[in-house]
Amino acid sequence: MNRLDQWFGAGRTETGRVRLTNQDAFAVLNDHMVWLVADGMGGHPAGDVAARMAVTSIARAAEVSFPSGRRVIDDPSRLLSEWIIAANREVYEQSLAEPELTGMGTTVVAMTITCKPAPMAHITHLGDSRAYLYRAGTLRQLTQDHTLIEKYLRSGLITEAQSKTHPERHVLTQALGIEPYVTPTRTTVPLQSKDRLLLCTDGLTKMLDDHEIAAHLCESETDPSTFCDALIDRALAQGGEDNVTVIVCLSDG
Repeated sequence: MNRLDQWFGAGRTETGRVRLTNQDAFAVLNDHMVWLVADGMGGHPAGDVAARMAVTSIARAAEVSFPSGRRVIDDPSRLLSEWIIAANREVYEQSLAEPELTGMGTTVVAMTITCKPAPMAHITHLGDSRAYLYRAGTLRQLTQDHTLIEKYLRSGLITEAQSKTHPERHVLTQALGIEPYVTPTRTTVPLQSKDRLLLCTDGLTKMLDDHEIAAHLCESETDPSTFCDALIDRALAQGGEDNVTVIVCLSDG
């Protein structure tokens, strides 16, 4: 692969300052240009197991589909969706097989980037883990949360301010592993060489608003791990109320 066509990322996860365990999981597969984040569902049994299983399943599929970095993809978004659907089946069937795992589930957001004929980010997700695009000072959310609150906001039933304290603000309308069948949401966006892409769990977005996130992505850095550290350290400084996981991807072109 031509180095000018290479996008690469770094990731970091932290338990935070309130939770006793970390139910997040992530994978950075730079050689395959695949990145993913999962957040085990709090209040459900074995959320950490569900998140790890989902990430392992999708990462394994990426490694099989793109051996040694060879990438011939007719429909990247569909392929990501197929991997998530397969991971959903694995997690769901495992929860049926082991009673102590009944009801386990996780969010997931997965991304791959294709560079021919022009760079495109392909993102597929379930739940409220998010993908963002930072470009020229502007942060844009690429995913739409699968939550009751998002439905209420889109319907005009509540305001943005009300959503912050609404008693149903943590209720997901889609997740991986809870039901036998899922329909992931797909998003595709064209990229520019100076773009930065962010995948994260809600442990980041609970602590930092879009303005604060953008402020940490505007630096003239070329090491994605520096951005990850800045974002997570700030989330922890703000209280670290949840597990927090971040992946940042950028181009070396």
